[in-house]
Amino acid sequence: MDAQKLQDQLFGFLKANPTQAYPAQTLVDGLRLDDANAFTKVVQALAALERAGKVKVNDEGAFQYDADKEGVIGTFKSNDKGFGFVHYDDKAEDVFVNPDNTMFAVQGDEVRVKLLSKGDATSGRGPEGKIAEIITHAREHVVGEFKLGSEYKGYVGSIRLTDKKFASFEFLVKEGGVAATDGEIVMATIDQYPSAVAPKRFTGAITEKIGYKDEPGVDILQIVYNHDVPHVFPEAVLEQANKIPEDVQDAEREGREDITDQPLVTIDAIESKDLDDAVVVWKLPNGNFHLGVHIADVSHYVVEGTPLDEEAYNRGTSVYLTDRVIPMLPRNISNGIASLNPGVDRLAMSAEMEFTPAGDLVNHRLHTSVMRSHARMTYKAVNAILAGDEETRSEYSDLVPMFEEMEQLHNALAAKRTERGAIEFDAPEAKIIVDETGKPTDIELRERGLSERMIESFMLAANETVAMHFDQANVPFLYRIHETPDADRVQNFVDFVKALGAPVKIDPENIKSTDLQAIHNFFLDRPEEQMVSTMMLRTMKQAKYSDQPLGHFGIGAEYYTHFTSPIRRYPDLTVHRLIKWYEKNGLGEEAQAKYRDQLDQIGEDTSVRERRAVDTERDTDAMKKAEFMADKVGDEFEAVVNGVLKFGMFVSLKNTVEGLIHTSNFTDDQYVYDEAHMALIGRRFHHIYQIGQPVKVRLVRVDKEQSALDFVLVDPDAAPITDIKVPEDRRGAFGGRNRGERRSNDKNNRSSKGGKTHNGGKPFGANTDRKPESKHQNTNRKGRH
Repeated sequence: MDAQKLQDQLFGFLKANPTQAYPAQTLVDGLRLDDANAFTKVVQALAALERAGKVKVNDEGAFQYDADKEGVIGTFKSNDKGFGFVHYDDKAEDVFVNPDNTMFAVQGDEVRVKLLSKGDATSGRGPEGKIAEIITHAREHVVGEFKLGSEYKGYVGSIRLTDKKFASFEFLVKEGGVAATDGEIVMATIDQYPSAVAPKRFTGAITEKIGYKDEPGVDILQIVYNHDVPHVFPEAVLEQANKIPEDVQDAEREGREDITDQPLVTIDAIESKDLDDAVVVWKLPNGNFHLGVHIADVSHYVVEGTPLDEEAYNRGTSVYLTDRVIPMLPRNISNGIASLNPGVDRLAMSAEMEFTPAGDLVNHRLHTSVMRSHARMTYKAVNAILAGDEETRSEYSDLVPMFEEMEQLHNALAAKRTERGAIEFDAPEAKIIVDETGKPTDIELRERGLSERMIESFMLAANETVAMHFDQANVPFLYRIHETPDADRVQNFVDFVKALGAPVKIDPENIKSTDLQAIHNFFLDRPEEQMVSTMMLRTMKQAKYSDQPLGHFGIGAEYYTHFTSPIRRYPDLTVHRLIKWYEKNGLGEEAQAKYRDQLDQIGEDTSVRERRAVDTERDTDAMKKAEFMADKVGDEFEAVVNGVLKFGMFVSLKNTVEGLIHTSNFTDDQYVYDEAHMALIGRRFHHIYQIGQPVKVRLVRVDKEQSALDFVLVDPDAAPITDIKVPEDRRGAFGGRNRGERRSNDKNNRSSKGGKTHNGGKPFGANTDRKPESKHQNTNRKGRH
């Protein structure tokens, strides 16, 4: 039984017996779980229910349904019009909260909401509730431009907030904080939150000055501060890092396998500096392939419980921004002793695997090692070798046979993944080129070649092998999971593609990745391909870290973890520690107890920090893309519709820049949103706009601060005409709270305020690990598979 089902079962029982309190052991006995770790799992589930405010603990330590805190705990998502939604469960529809019932909660607050109505699916109205308690405020500080002077006594000025979700609020700066001058970007603590007396006002004191608005790099720093991304290493961390030797010491070699004679190579982007994985392939006498994936042993240097470890946990992951990297570890580690630079000995964690020519794993071994990279290869060079470029093949003649064997193994592994249902989305990615001042000068589309896919295959193989090893050992472990999509979302998707002509026979209650793969393949090279891919991504859940081995739906993997990037991801660092711990201490109950109670929290915390990094990266890209487009107002572009909502549609240019065409900018007709077809349809002339549809647009407005671009259609008469009946809109063409509006404000988290929207976010995407080991992002970035 997985953790969520266990929580649901326990909560259901306690709620059904609200006057009784039960000791944990009684609940364990009642469940009759056939599991040696049943007591621990039940206690963990009860603790989670207590944190969520669903149960309480009495003085004797027994658990009871908490009737005083009836309702659900969730996250508040605000709308500029005053209402909001509370998200509390991925499987449930978010709860609508009208402006009178918000208790003045703001974006991201953790709240307890009482349901007022369950909603009515037939009318498209979802559940409605009333916030009963603000448990914790999401924001403890704000970032923005300081304006000197105030008409209010006791205040020295105000801050113009840069976060778009708080742009309608005012922030008054109290006396007594850090003194700032007019126009400086500052950070301030929040002392008072919005209330009935001042519903749109925060107050607080300045704690830090970031820089002036137009200084190079300050624009990105604002985003970093807004997302609370740690970016300055504490002195104790740097002191610890600086004490680490620059070379492998003789004592560190003891107990490790010496593999320095193997022809290992690293294959990365040209700009990469933290080289954390090396690979080697050779043919065995029996015709099988040997694959060695050797990963920098970061856990040897980042000792558990030290300042270095605590800071790495706090960061969770490296953050890759347009012109800089905020590393998880100090650079003398990430670019130095832990980087697998060519020609030097390095400590490694090794996964050695044997695959048949058909791509089946038949043997594997995990161990510590001392390795030496024999060449620092780039994707560009390996692609040239495999494409037959004679000059490059001559330069690396001694390695060419191995690269050719790598290609053979990759083809077998890729075919095996396709056979089991892995879904391959090949959406375009962009690299923003900036000058020395941080000003964007170009946007380049990245090419994902054979060598990039090859490395993805090998990293996937290692991650799956490690996860399989420890799942089959039945010991506590940390996994990367991507759960099966919810049945209702699958059903909506199935209805959608059936309307497009796909021959679909799927049981939404028993969906398999092969089912979605078949739909994806049906639409390949068809005009609807992009639309269907977008909707499929929207159907899927978000990948995350967990102590439960639930597999990875998107890549069709029964077992999956993150083992291959400990320089930049804390979960990989944890996995390395677990491998070493079990190797040293065995698999018995005493060994299992050390990490069992920690892994659930590590998975939760690192998942949150990963999302923080993703949001920071997306906001930075969106802002820089808006800046790049600022001098192109009035220009016309070919675009594709990539999102259709009640208030308008999002379009994407060939360079991946995105923007909004608001319904107020449709001049040829009055358009109504048809949710069933995810389309805007004109009342009079019946022109239709759907995802994936090509359009020609003109840029009319750019707002760098809000990362917003507005477009208008150049030739609306060119849109196709539909015979779909225009849906009735009982609340008016653009008003009312129907399900389409709920989704536009809730599921996609996009703002329509003043026709503004992010141009860099992906409204329908999900972090599904669809590009498992892509390592060709900005500034030495490696993908977040």
